[in-house]
Amino acid sequence: MVRCIFMPNGCRWDEQREKYFERLRAHMVQTQLRARGIKDERVLKAFMEVPRHRFVLPENIKEAHEDHPLPIGFGQTISQPFMVATMTEALSLRGDEKALEVGAGSGYQAAILGKLCKEVYAIERIPELAERAKRTIEELGYTNVHIVVGDGTLGLPEHAPYDAIVVSAAAPDIPPALIEQLSDGGRLVIPVGSQYSQVLIRVTKSGGRIKREEICACVFVPLIGKYGWQEDVAW
Repeated sequence: MVRCIFMPNGCRWDEQREKYFERLRAHMVQTQLRARGIKDERVLKAFMEVPRHRFVLPENIKEAHEDHPLPIGFGQTISQPFMVATMTEALSLRGDEKALEVGAGSGYQAAILGKLCKEVYAIERIPELAERAKRTIEELGYTNVHIVVGDGTLGLPEHAPYDAIVVSAAAPDIPPALIEQLSDGGRLVIPVGSQYSQVLIRVTKSGGRIKREEICACVFVPLIGKYGWQEDVAW
């Protein structure tokens, strides 16, 4: 909780602080996202509205809007803003979707999806991270975002099918459960590859057929689970 201190001009310190972070977000959106080809105005607006600094560790708050990932503990990271935006834009969201995120981590991607979708479910395998993400989401008032603990490679069948699925960790291949839980017409975005070489893939499901498209090269932490890597994988 930020302590409220009144400044000589009548503004509270926390208000000044949030205005400062708002300026940093605006700069991030202009220089890291829009300038590098992110065109979806709804996506850009979501990145402007979601306070990224609330999802990083206190010791990294000054770097919250910089163009690189940051550690969030337990060997996990909050992804580079441009990569989160690239994955989000690739989902082609309209606003009426039910979405699933695998690998909630800090909760930042889930919050972005919360601005763009009707309902969002996010799975995190590390209970401590899930609790932290859930607390941040609740503090920010996102009532349509739900964080659960579990093996994300199995998806979340009780709420399937999903119109959009995003996987925020690298898998050796696309988990079959996620394909099964994707609705007809649904889109799935996932990094696939090895420790040293990964490609961001978009999967579209239509009439029972699957179309795979390569988006870009990328680097993510490993997706751990039944249809991912083993927990003792050297990464």
